[in-house]
Order: sequence, then structure tokens, then C-alpha cells
Amino acid sequence: MNLLLLDEQDFTDASRVQLSGRRLRHMLEIQQLSIGDTLRVGLIGGLMGQARVLSLSAEQAELSVILDASAPPKLPLTLLLAMPRPKMFRRILQHCATLGVPRIILLNSYRVEKSFWQTPFLEPAAMRDNLLLGLEQARDTVLPEVIIEKRFKPFVEDRLPELITGTQALVAHPGDYPACPRALTTPATLAIGPEGGWIPYEVDKLIEAGFAPVQLGERILRVETAVTALISRLY
Repeated sequence: MNLLLLDEQDFTDASRVQLSGRRLRHMLEIQQLSIGDTLRVGLIGGLMGQARVLSLSAEQAELSVILDASAPPKLPLTLLLAMPRPKMFRRILQHCATLGVPRIILLNSYRVEKSFWQTPFLEPAAMRDNLLLGLEQARDTVLPEVIIEKRFKPFVEDRLPELITGTQALVAHPGDYPACPRALTTPATLAIGPEGGWIPYEVDKLIEAGFAPVQLGERILRVETAVTALISRLY
């Protein structure tokens, strides 16, 4: 945890917070803080700054907080992602939050098993917890937006063309396509398929919607590896 994230409900007044649970355990067991020590903090959705430990016990900590710094800028990127396997999904959410992705659209695909959409990791509270872990790692406070689209064809035909307006739309897919571009300075929308990749019909529909297919080479990557590699290459 490189940034201790605070919620509005943690504040007892304008500059003091009380903490317990996971964050308190981290302060005691990992950071091994004592009264008078300082640490980095941030308000979820708001500013970052410093806190000083006023009191500390096994049950509760009280901190004095000064928030005076902005969160780091997000990438100009929308990630369109076929719903991954549940265990992988947790890690991908964390990676995306760490890398600074502001918007994630989860999309159905032919190779996405129906059971994936039943995972408890899709519950809003579970997604928020994993996104917060990514923000803590990156020293960021602003949660990415997550949009769920379970119907591929209506979404791609009716909504996606408008969503990609003003962005460079890219669909990652193995094949005889141009290499993924590097070091973009303009907004992009990146579509990444499921394990096994998009089926040809889906690639064709994405191309019709305005996407250009790109590839990373001959090696076939796991989804979580592809997400990190592609985002890092683009920005």
C-alpha cells in the first residue's frame, strides 16, 4: 500500500480521521507506524496529502490529515475488454487502476463462458475493492468507471461508433495485421478479447464499427499479460 485511501465517512471533522480494519492492520503490521509518524494518504475521488498518527491501538487509529495535492492524470484510454475468467478479472481490475485506465467496458463474446457473468467479483463492492487496491499501488485516488455490456452485437452496432468518436480505435488480435502503435499522445479505445481471442465475426464487427486490427507478434499472451503489455506500449 503506497497510498492509504480515505473515505468521507472516515472523517470525524475537517482534518481528522479514524481508521480500523484492513487499513489499520496495514499500518501496524506492514508499515509498523507509531504515534507521531507520517504517511501518504488520499481521499477517494479527491486530493492526496500527508497524515500524522495522533493515536494508535489494536482497535483504532486517529490521524491528522492535510490534503493538498492532485491525483496523477489518467491515460486518455477506454479499454473494451471481453469478460475475463473471474480469478483473472480481479487482477486485471487492479492492473488497470494502477496503470491509470479511466474507463473499462466489459463486453460479452462468443468465447466468454456464461458462468463468468455470475461471479461475485462483478458485484459493485467487490469491483470497488479491487480497483482501490490498484489505486493504492499507484498513489491515485480516482476510481475508474466500469461499464457492463452483455450483448455484443447491439452494443457494437448501436453504441460503440459514438463511443469511439475522437479516439484511435484499435482491436488487438493475432494475425497478419500492423504492429500495435507505440507512445500515443492522443485518445484511444483498445479492444482486447477473451482467452482464445475474438472470433472472426467479432473482429469483422469491430472493424465495421471503426476499429483497426493490430497485433503484438507471434506469441499468444494471457489476457492479463496482454492488457498490461498493450497499455504500456500505447502509453
